[in-house]
Amino acid sequence: MKPAYVASNPDYAIQLKSLVLAMPMAKWLGIEFVKIAPGEVELEITCREELSFAPGKMQATAIFAAADFAGVSAAGTLLSAGWINASIDSNLKIVAPADGEKLRARGRVVSSGKLLTVSAAEVFSVRDSEEVLCATALLTARNIELQRK
Repeated sequence: MKPAYVASNPDYAIQLKSLVLAMPMAKWLGIEFVKIAPGEVELEITCREELSFAPGKMQATAIFAAADFAGVSAAGTLLSAGWINASIDSNLKIVAPADGEKLRARGRVVSSGKLLTVSAAEVFSVRDSEEVLCATALLTARNIELQRK
C-alpha cells in the first residue's frame, strides 16, 4: 500500500513545473508533464534521432534522464516553498529496449525526509498507446533550502 502524501506548498505543481522546465536539459529533452500530484509525477519524452543510438532505439542516457526527472520531480512535489532538490544518487536497471514513439516515466516517493527523499521510477517505451517496461530506477534527492533563516 502506497502512502498518501500531502504537499505542504499549495503551489507545488506550479513551482515544480516552472523549476524543471527552466532547466536547459529539460527543455532540450522536450519533457512534458502528464501528471503532478503529491509524491507522484508522470512525464513523457518524445523519441527523436538525437536521443537514439540507432534508428528507433533510445539511448540509455535518455532513459536515465526520464527516470531521474520523474523520480526527483516526485520528490519535489513534497518540498516546502523556498526549497529545491537535486539528485545525489541513483541506480538504473534497463530491462528492455526503448524502441517506441516516446518514453513515459512514472516517479513516486518511497521515503520523504527533511534533507533527503528517496524515490523510484519506472520508464516505459510507448508504441501505439501500449506500454512496455524498459527501465526501473531508485533515486535519492537532496532537499536544499534556498535562503536559510
